[in-house]
Amino acid sequence: MRLWNKGSLDSVDILGIETSCDETSAAVVRDGREVISNVVYTQIPLHRPYGGVVPEIASRAHVEKIHQVISDALGGRKVDAVAVTYGPGLAPALLVGVNAAKGLAKALKVPLIGVNHIEAHLHSPFLFDSPSPDPSAAPDPRDVCPALGLVVSGGNTILVDMPEYGKYEVIGETLDDAAGEAFDKAAKLLGLGYPGGLVIDRISEAFARENPGLDFIPFPKGRPREGVSALAGLPASLCVSFSGLKTALMRYLQAHPEISLSGPGERDWGGHMATPEAAHVIASYQHAIVEAVSDRVRTALSMRPRKAFVLGGGVSLNSGIRKSLSALCLERGVKLYMAKPKYTGDNAAMIAALAMYRRRVEGAAAMRMDAMPALEIGGACCSQEGAV
Repeated sequence: MRLWNKGSLDSVDILGIETSCDETSAAVVRDGREVISNVVYTQIPLHRPYGGVVPEIASRAHVEKIHQVISDALGGRKVDAVAVTYGPGLAPALLVGVNAAKGLAKALKVPLIGVNHIEAHLHSPFLFDSPSPDPSAAPDPRDVCPALGLVVSGGNTILVDMPEYGKYEVIGETLDDAAGEAFDKAAKLLGLGYPGGLVIDRISEAFARENPGLDFIPFPKGRPREGVSALAGLPASLCVSFSGLKTALMRYLQAHPEISLSGPGERDWGGHMATPEAAHVIASYQHAIVEAVSDRVRTALSMRPRKAFVLGGGVSLNSGIRKSLSALCLERGVKLYMAKPKYTGDNAAMIAALAMYRRRVEGAAAMRMDAMPALEIGGACCSQEGAV
């Protein structure tokens, strides 16, 4: 196994490519942390009419945009390696990035590095923009462990223990919907459009700020049944189940047909219009998700005390989750590492960053790399098991 040796070169510039879902992204990162460029083309307008990501549309859009995005990220720069997300994600989307990376690595005669998308989210807090007056503000990720980590996104809600750098044990996860899916499904029920997580967050934050003493509607807080979590081999106290929360919201709205976004008292909440009654429902729903996530983290810190906690993923941008986990970590004396808002979602900078610490593959072996849609965190880099 060949790794970049710290100090073996003056600097190492790696091109990252990310196409696991609905963002086409390419970035150049120096020495695993310094972001030289990060270009992201979002497909949200393409998927909005369907209320979610359509794999075939995502794949076609990646094909149309990938070469321009890579060209913009490179900007004529030379790179020492090409890195690409090879899993997990949507198979057609992953293949676009993997094939582009293979061709580019071969043309440039540089190593190819396969990167786990979930693991990369746990590296996003350690990125800093170039030029930065204080690179030390973003520590070397190898110096943070032992730590706990949480990836909370549209497709994943995974709690991991990291006893040492590069080693992961999944200790809790969602048993059905991810947190991001729970937000989007609620937004669809409420008529907030797609994607709905940011809208729910803004309305919730504004409503809670103006109604600090108002009780939330007691929606379920995502605790799964013991038997269900046992099937996954994980303790119920560290797992979440958001399908029941969505059902509870649907039944509540059916029982209260008078609740509507528009009507008497309709006003602006964080840039979005809603009646106070609808805003109360929205804030209560977000509160339930935030409490579910925070409760699991609190339990994990009690079961496996660590002095550092790493938070990543698109839903980590949620203000309620950030505030709750910040307060919890402060209370426990735990150092919390969170990504800058622009690096919470899918991006190639985190892919290039993680690649600095991963295996380099060259020649014929690089051309055999394939997409692995069901890749798990800690999966062997560039393994062919489960490839498509």
